[in-house]
Amino acid sequence: MNEEEQKDLLFQQGLDHYKSNDYFEAHESWEDLWSDYYLEDRKFVQGLIQLAVSFVHLGRGNMNGAKSLLNKCSEKFKIYSGVHRGINVENLLDQINNVEKMYNQLADPKDFDWTYVPKLDS
Repeated sequence: MNEEEQKDLLFQQGLDHYKSNDYFEAHESWEDLWSDYYLEDRKFVQGLIQLAVSFVHLGRGNMNGAKSLLNKCSEKFKIYSGVHRGINVENLLDQINNVEKMYNQLADPKDFDWTYVPKLDS
């Protein structure tokens, strides 16, 4: 497998894990991609890592960590526009904004409505 195929594989593995709600494994795949290769869009991939880890923190009851990473990923995605890596960036930012509103209203992380997790598609 050449380098480009390996990069594509790691990205797709992360996407597959994310879409199956396995945010920890999604972050692992994307972090391998981010740390092993110098990517032109490394900020975007870093944003995906932070998005996934926000939900890892949430699942573990760490609201502060969840909020902090959600905010950090949002800043990274704002650098991009249109559809990037098959993901509609504006839709993603709108969904992240909705998650942020929900985070701010939660008294208990267990009450989070997981249907609000952003969908990563175009």
